[in-house]
Amino acid sequence: MSEKTIELYPLPENWTWTTIGEITEQIEKINPRETPEQEFSYLDISGIDNKRNVVKEVKAYLGKNAPSRARQVVRANDILFSTVRTYLRNVALVPKQYDGQVASTGFSILRAKENIEYKYLFYFVLSRGFLEKLNTFQRGTSYPAVRDQDVRVQPIPLPPLNEQRRIVARIEELFSQLDAGVTALEQARAQLKRYRQALLKAAFEGRLTADWRRAHAGELEPADALLARIRAAREARWRAQLAAWEEAVRAWEAAGKPGRKPRKPRKPKELPPLTEEERAVLPELPEGWAWVRVGDITINHDGKRIPLSREYRKNFQGNYPYYGAVEIIDYVADYIFDGKFILIGEDGANLFSRSKPLAFVVEGKFWVNNHAHVLEAVEVDEDFFAYQFSSLNLHKYITGTAQPKLTQANLQKIPIAVCSKQEQLEISSILARNLSTIDHLDQTIEQALARAAALRQAILKRAFAGRLAPQDPNDEPAGELLARLRAGYTT
Repeated sequence: MSEKTIELYPLPENWTWTTIGEITEQIEKINPRETPEQEFSYLDISGIDNKRNVVKEVKAYLGKNAPSRARQVVRANDILFSTVRTYLRNVALVPKQYDGQVASTGFSILRAKENIEYKYLFYFVLSRGFLEKLNTFQRGTSYPAVRDQDVRVQPIPLPPLNEQRRIVARIEELFSQLDAGVTALEQARAQLKRYRQALLKAAFEGRLTADWRRAHAGELEPADALLARIRAAREARWRAQLAAWEEAVRAWEAAGKPGRKPRKPRKPKELPPLTEEERAVLPELPEGWAWVRVGDITINHDGKRIPLSREYRKNFQGNYPYYGAVEIIDYVADYIFDGKFILIGEDGANLFSRSKPLAFVVEGKFWVNNHAHVLEAVEVDEDFFAYQFSSLNLHKYITGTAQPKLTQANLQKIPIAVCSKQEQLEISSILARNLSTIDHLDQTIEQALARAAALRQAILKRAFAGRLAPQDPNDEPAGELLARLRAGYTT
């Protein structure tokens, strides 16, 4: 491939265009199973920290237990470039302690030739210009990837060796300054997270509204009275449903019993009270508060959804919000609701990608898929419930390993604190104000981090256009260096 063929933009004098393949070595392939009792360290894509672009962990294997992808011998300062989902930037340098160890075939291993500064190549493959161009070579949909040869045919601007080193030094100087700012931002975000957790903990242990409660002493409904009202409301609702069912059965019989008999509504199930063991690990509550179970104060609509046809979804799905697993696909069953409900993900995680709450309130008409629990609060403020649920540690209620999920049965028995409706509303109001401020600050930090990432890319763009470090006319031209590499000479 000639320089003219691969030229993408003008370069400074003494620079030249080449390909990654021309400035990198071939990588040795082995089969660790041929030495079954020899232990080795295995570098896999899952062990890459793609935020800091370092190897964060490796796995130890005996040769006889080697994964099928463990085939490439790596050396210190090799560049591990994941060929799977390249936009995730799973890229790292091999640390010295893993020299001679084995890496996955999911990596394109880039080993700079002698007289090529390996860090220059490392920073180049982290640049947006390179990654965006390489993304067009990805094949597949569920597991998009490029081939090793796709990486090696990519063009790279090559400066003289001394200038490569000057560029790397300048990049690292500027990145060091950026890293200091990013560290400060991440520390501030961690402090906000701790403050959020402390605020929620204080709210649902009654400490946040202690002064308010004293100021309203004698005016507040005790939790016992609230629970009695909830039980009465659930009973009244069931009796109304029962009466409607009886009327529907009479109409069905009068019509000659066409189709199935209407289904009789189930009486609300009484959950067992919290055990002494459960109470022992829960915080003490103020007078007038009580611990109950989620199922005591909500109606779960998981088994009462209104299914929609594919054609109906196709024609009307865009008219109102759709909640469910991230990137939901068409064959998952969909349902429609209209009212005010609390949504919770089956897997215990939020239904929105990257959003903070585990539970959130939706009002109006919306879609939901069958990976979400739909709860209706009974005589309890929905926001109070959602804020509190989002503060819980759900680890012991999640079942399964391959596909961990929060089942309806486990959801129903989770302990939750309740107090008078007046205090619930006061807590929700205080939290709304404070969490809004926290969210605004968190968003500001996120924007600053995004600007830092953009500035990092701007630095790399200048670097590989020859505008970051000074040129020296006394440096050996890159064309001569490249000619020696092609001829097999390096010095």
